[in-house]
Amino acid sequence: MATPETAFPSYEYGTDVHTISHLDKTILLVGTAHISQDSVALVQQVIEQEKPDCVCLELDDKRFQALTQKKKWQALDLKTIVKNKQLSTLLVSMLMASYQKRLGGQLGVMPGAELLAGAQTAKKHHIPVSLCDRDIRITLRRAWKSTSFFKKGYLLASLLSSVFDKEDITEDKLNQLKKKDVLTEMMDELGEALPDLKRTLIDERDIYLVEKIKSSPGKRIVAVVGAGHIEGMKRRFGEDNLSRLEEIIAIPPVSKGYKIVGWSIPALILGSLVAIGLQKGASVAGANLLFWILANGLPAAAGALLALAHPLTTLSAFASAPITSLTPVIGAGYVTAFVQILVCPPLVKEFESAGDDMVSFKGWWKNRLLRVFLVFLLTGIGSAIGTWIGGYEIMSNLFGK
Repeated sequence: MATPETAFPSYEYGTDVHTISHLDKTILLVGTAHISQDSVALVQQVIEQEKPDCVCLELDDKRFQALTQKKKWQALDLKTIVKNKQLSTLLVSMLMASYQKRLGGQLGVMPGAELLAGAQTAKKHHIPVSLCDRDIRITLRRAWKSTSFFKKGYLLASLLSSVFDKEDITEDKLNQLKKKDVLTEMMDELGEALPDLKRTLIDERDIYLVEKIKSSPGKRIVAVVGAGHIEGMKRRFGEDNLSRLEEIIAIPPVSKGYKIVGWSIPALILGSLVAIGLQKGASVAGANLLFWILANGLPAAAGALLALAHPLTTLSAFASAPITSLTPVIGAGYVTAFVQILVCPPLVKEFESAGDDMVSFKGWWKNRLLRVFLVFLLTGIGSAIGTWIGGYEIMSNLFGK
C-alpha cells in the first residue's frame, strides 16, 4: 500500500517534486514540462543529490533511441508502416512532435531534454535507468482505434491547426506549460470532445507508469514524468493495477459492427450490379460498372494530382480505387502511399526536416515524406467521394424506372 506523500528527508526541491512511500520503496516523482530548461536543471539536481538506486523515465525504447541516436530516421521502414496500416498513427505522432518542437523552440529547449538529461546524469553516476512508459506505437494505435471516424477528422484538424499556429507564447502560457506537460496541454485544448483519447493517452499511461515504477529495482527511486501525470499517478500508487497491464498494451480488435458495415457496402454494390444485370440486361449492368470505375478512379486520381504525386502513383490511384472501395481490408490511400514510397522515396534529410516543413503549406508539397501523407489522405478522400457517387448512381438505376 502507498502511504500519503511525505516530506523529503534531506533536501527541498519545491512543488514539482513529490515523494511517495510504497512498501519498502521511496519514490521521488519529478514533474516536468518536457520543454522547460528549469525542468532539465531540476532533474539533474535531484539525481545528483539523491543518488537513487534507479532512475525511471517516461520513455519507451523507441523514444529513448530517438532522443539518444542522431540517425534515428534511417531505421524507419516506411514500407512496413504502410503494410501494417500504421501511416495514420505515424502522421499523428509527427504532428504532436512538431507541436512540441515549435513550443520548445520558443522556450529555447527541445522536447524531451529533461528526460535525456536524466539518462545522462544517471549514466554519469552509474545508476541503472528504467524505461517505464508504454510503447508509443501501442499508445497511438490504441488512441486511433478508440476514436470514431468523425472524431478522427476533428483530431487531425486540431493537430494541424496547432502546427500552423505561429502565435508566440505569452508569459501566462509559459507559466502554465511549466506546470504540466505539452501532451496534457493539448488534451485540455481539445476539451471534452475526445474523452476516449484522453483515457488512452493520459489515464492508461498513468497506470502503466505506476506499475512499471513499482517493479523497478531498488528501494529509492527517482521517476521523471510529465507534470500532467503527477496527480493521476499519485492516486494509482494506492491501487493494484498489475492485472490491467495486459489489457492496456493490447490493440483493440475491429468491432463486429464495423466489420459488418465494412463488408455490407461492397456486398450491396456488387449485389445491385448483379440485380441490374438480371432485370435490365448485361449492357446496363456494364454501363453501371463503368460508371463505378470512373466515379471512384477519377476523384482518387485527382487527389493524387493535387498532392503532386508521381505519375505512376496517379495511375495506381485510378486503378486501385474502384477495387479497394469494394473491400474494407485496405484503402486506396494505403495503396497509393506505398507506390509513392517506391517510386519517390523520401531522403533522410527530409525525415529530419519534416517537423519544420510541417508548419508551412508549401513544406507539405516540397518534403517527400509529407507528400506521402498528402497522397494517402487526398486519394483516400477522393476514393470515399467516388464510393458515395458511384453507389448512389447504381442504387438509383436499380430502383429507378
